[in-house]
Amino acid sequence: MQTYFVDILYENQIFQQDYFNLKEFEACTFFDCNFSGVSFIGVAFADCTFVGCTFDHAKINHVAFRTAVFRDCSIREVNFAMVDKFIFEVAFDSCTLDFSKFYALKLKSAQFSNSSLVAVDFMATDLSLVIFDNCDLYRAEFKQANCAKTDFKMSRNYTIDPTKTNIKKAVFSKTEVKGLLFKHDVVVD
Repeated sequence: MQTYFVDILYENQIFQQDYFNLKEFEACTFFDCNFSGVSFIGVAFADCTFVGCTFDHAKINHVAFRTAVFRDCSIREVNFAMVDKFIFEVAFDSCTLDFSKFYALKLKSAQFSNSSLVAVDFMATDLSLVIFDNCDLYRAEFKQANCAKTDFKMSRNYTIDPTKTNIKKAVFSKTEVKGLLFKHDVVVD
């Protein structure tokens, strides 16, 4: 049984629940594939791209994402907290990640562009140098996160408690600064 796949294009496929277990994929592209409800166990994705894919409710357990790019993907309610933390490098562009979890991960220098991050759990996550470019962060949780030098200036709807989150040298827009003052019940006009 083959366990290593390199430079393969997967298009319009619906994957079975255990198809990926204990396999490695390098420089592969997944286009319009459905991973909904799939259980990933012991899988490695290196230099892989996912375009127009659906990962809703997928179970990510001990999966390695080494330079994985997601574009136009639906990744709702996925818990990334159990990924392989060694070289976890991801980028998301025009994705829906609502209700997903990145709890206690190192996402340093990751990029989130044009994405919906409603109620995403970033608690205790290293978000230093992360760029949130045109993202909706409504009800996203940042408690105990490291947001040092994180760029929020082009994003919206965030609420961050500066007493519980490191925001040293983070960048915010004037119009969204109210998201840092919510706790104090002040009106910014």
